[in-house]
Amino acid sequence: MLHDRVLVRADAGEGERRSSGGIVIPATAQVGKRLSWAGVVAVGQSVRAVEVGDRVLFDPEDRGEVEVRGVAYVLLRERDLHAVAAERLEGSADATGLYL
Repeated sequence: MLHDRVLVRADAGEGERRSSGGIVIPATAQVGKRLSWAGVVAVGQSVRAVEVGDRVLFDPEDRGEVEVRGVAYVLLRERDLHAVAAERLEGSADATGLYL
C-alpha cells in the first residue's frame, strides 16, 4: 500500500435487512444515502489513525474497487473515512473505541 491509502473488505450486508421493529426490508428498497462498514486489510505508510483489523465507516459512492485473487476489496484515502471502530483503548474505562 502506498501513501495515505487504506485497503478494506466491505461487509456483505447489501442484501435483505431487518429493522429494529422486525420488519424485513428487501434489498431492492430505495433508501437514502447510507454509509457502509468495512474491515481494514492493509494501510499505507502515511496512514496515522487506522490499523489493520480496525473497522471503518465510509461512503460507498466514493470508492475504488479492486479485485485481488478473486476477492473484491475497496481502496480508500484516509481522509475519506468517516469513523474508525477499534479495540485499542482497552485500558480506558470510558472509551467506546469509536472515533468520529
